[in-house]
Amino acid sequence: MADYDFDVLVIGSGPGGYVAAIRAAQLGLKTGCVESRETLGGTCLNVGCIPSKAMLHASEFYDHAANGMMAKMGIKVTPELDLDTMHGQRKDAVKQLTGGIEFLFKKNKVEWIKGHAAFTAADTVQVGDRSVRAKNIVIATGSSVTPLPGVEIDQKVVVDSTGALELPKVPEQMVVIGGGVIGLELGSVWRRLGAKVTVVEFLDQILPGFDGEVRKESNKILKKQGLEFKLSTKVTGVTVKGDKATLTVEPAAGGAAETIEADTVLVSIGRKPNTDGLALDKAGLGTNQRGQIEIDHDFRTSVPGIWAIGDVVPGPMLAHKAEDEGIAVAENIAGQHGIVNHDVIPSVVYTWPEIAGVGLTEEAAKERGEVKVGKFPMLANSRAKTNHEPDGFVKVIADAKTDRVLGVWCIASVAGTMIAQAAQAMEFGATSEDIAYTCHAHPTHSEAIKEAAMAVTGKPIHV
Repeated sequence: MADYDFDVLVIGSGPGGYVAAIRAAQLGLKTGCVESRETLGGTCLNVGCIPSKAMLHASEFYDHAANGMMAKMGIKVTPELDLDTMHGQRKDAVKQLTGGIEFLFKKNKVEWIKGHAAFTAADTVQVGDRSVRAKNIVIATGSSVTPLPGVEIDQKVVVDSTGALELPKVPEQMVVIGGGVIGLELGSVWRRLGAKVTVVEFLDQILPGFDGEVRKESNKILKKQGLEFKLSTKVTGVTVKGDKATLTVEPAAGGAAETIEADTVLVSIGRKPNTDGLALDKAGLGTNQRGQIEIDHDFRTSVPGIWAIGDVVPGPMLAHKAEDEGIAVAENIAGQHGIVNHDVIPSVVYTWPEIAGVGLTEEAAKERGEVKVGKFPMLANSRAKTNHEPDGFVKVIADAKTDRVLGVWCIASVAGTMIAQAAQAMEFGATSEDIAYTCHAHPTHSEAIKEAAMAVTGKPIHV
């Protein structure tokens, strides 16, 4: 050890990095973590999952008051928006959680090295004026917003997801470029607070990667809420004059262009791996065509002693995927057997209602062989009915021969929580019958999963 400063040095303190660092320290390894932000937690805690949920949750209450949902239940209110306070509770949530990680670092004796890391050799990085040598280096540098060529993000009129969380006032007209998770969530926040929101998506449907039926139904529900969609449409230019933007859009297949005016333009066309400034070449490492670092099943890169996890490697760019990989990589470094089942990684969109899925879409499952599908509408679920939440459905996709569950998709007010049951069942190799014969508490939204599983063999009770 005399030659090394650390057994494990983690670069990045996002959900993958901080979890890897804490787990490595718990396993008795001397651990350091390099982070250039003023606070720990990466994109997710500082400007991503956490603050966006704070704004989604608060704006949901406002919307329920403003759109008559509360009045329906006998609560008459006239809401008044205090945007500063709404931003304040968001910042408070972030502060508490990032501070919590700092506390966990101290508790587990993980040294936080502040600054940017750049490789100088396969086992050494330079952070500011300090050279740090480690037996194992874990790259967990995450991802950043993919820019739209020719469109400059000024964080005033043209914003990315970070700027969209910080808007000082509700825009009158907002255009969201990209109909993926981030665009729909942040578009929903400002739509609820009073903005007119138009979502421009290059593909013919929102939510790429999600089950086809779920994509269609989600589009319908969000449209009903007042989001406007321009599908199969590409943005060819954005010009800013003063505090207004003019977008030029045209059909993706070609055709006549039109213009849209907006106070705020949100660019959310995806994210790209963060490898700039790491000087990977000095470590003998490169990236693939998508800018990702290739790894093996155990998260090893092609250079011995260097590992990589999270958004910087192939796979879905999700915080919980990175966390699981963080635990696994630390265990592998410690000589244990850390694994992540990449076939069972849930995805959630925190709109109202929530949209969630795990495993294969119906389209992907059918490509692999014969399937049986069971569906159950939330309209027929007693808890959803009493809560005035009729939108959505649950869908269970099972192998026609073995009945093994291949995928579960749902749209429901608490779909993100419900999907955990499906993921756990799939982790255990459950059949649809296993779920159908598991007693579910009544009345709960989760009964819809049981009924959809019963529908796989054609026997739901309440439809």
